[in-house]
Amino acid sequence: MRSDSTPTGDAAWRARERARRRREWLLQGALAALLIALVAGLAFNTTANLEARQIRSGFGFLNGTAGFDVGEALIEYNARDTYLRAFAVGVLNTLRVAAASVLLATVLGVAIGLARLALHPLVAGVAAVWVEVSRNIPLLIQLLSIYLVVTQLLPDATNPLDLAGLGLLSKQGLQIAVPEPGHMALTLALAAALGAAWVAYVVARRRTTSLGAAAAALLAGVVAAVAAWLAAGFIGGWSRPQIDGFMISGGASLTPEFLALWLGLSFFTSGAIAEIVRAGAEAVPRGQWHAALALGLTRGQAISSVIFPQGLRLAIPPLASQYMNLTKNSSLAVIIGYPDLVSVANTSINQNGQALEVIVVIMVVYLTLNLVISALMNALNARVTRAPR
Repeated sequence: MRSDSTPTGDAAWRARERARRRREWLLQGALAALLIALVAGLAFNTTANLEARQIRSGFGFLNGTAGFDVGEALIEYNARDTYLRAFAVGVLNTLRVAAASVLLATVLGVAIGLARLALHPLVAGVAAVWVEVSRNIPLLIQLLSIYLVVTQLLPDATNPLDLAGLGLLSKQGLQIAVPEPGHMALTLALAAALGAAWVAYVVARRRTTSLGAAAAALLAGVVAAVAAWLAAGFIGGWSRPQIDGFMISGGASLTPEFLALWLGLSFFTSGAIAEIVRAGAEAVPRGQWHAALALGLTRGQAISSVIFPQGLRLAIPPLASQYMNLTKNSSLAVIIGYPDLVSVANTSINQNGQALEVIVVIMVVYLTLNLVISALMNALNARVTRAPR
């Protein structure tokens, strides 16, 4: 009686493997052919319907004149520019509010999540109320409420709130003092932040974990950026907001729409991030708490130095989902009139009627943004969970 380890047995096993692989390839080929046929049929049917209704199709309209203005733009734009540039303005506005909201929501979420671990009942209670309110009121209601406060309850531009000489707050929005050479100061601040973050990471990586080095790099980058920004202002002078008739001129302006969307997205997402941080910290074995306290660390030191770094390793994957949700939720900007990608797209549809192509553009942009966020967070997760050598 031959065993499978004999040459004959090996040949039979290889034959079975080849047959199995052929079946798998045939099945996958059939599924791929079916999918291609479905997509082709859908495309053909859509094209035929558009032609029957004499509706233009294709993306050639992107090179045509837009013919409408956009309220806020990070790049130069006017109504004579193309639809493509108008979409670029909308994408940049979306990125602007999404990045600002991710930063503020993360800071608030981490602070509230750690506050929920406090032994003081008032601190823990306030943090719990923050979480429940932010998570259980629909984002749309929060945005409308904040926008109402900003546009109705704040004073007029002729009598704004003075923020210690650093800015003015009114129904016109928030005007803040900025260095006179604005673009140069921003470039200098970004360069200083990147340089300081890299140096801090390299130095801290030799003495601590990847997570600790990343935290040191982030802190060093923020400090360097603020220092460079202030230095540019002290050297080149400041552009300060001031009352000019019925308006406020000077400085940099954050419109009421941007403020409402920024605060609403940050508040709504901070509650979910707080729960992720709290759950990650509580998932750390109790023995780690006992060991830290036995070494003489205070509870605060134990949380910041031992518990939080370990809990953050568990929190990074769900954080990625929250950041992607925040980016998608920014599309609600159209409700309060902030000119994001969706707002520009709606205006474009009203102008040219090519709804299908415009919707495809929106889908591609949001898909790309979320894939980038996912890739960055996956890289961060792989970095902090890598086993020490």
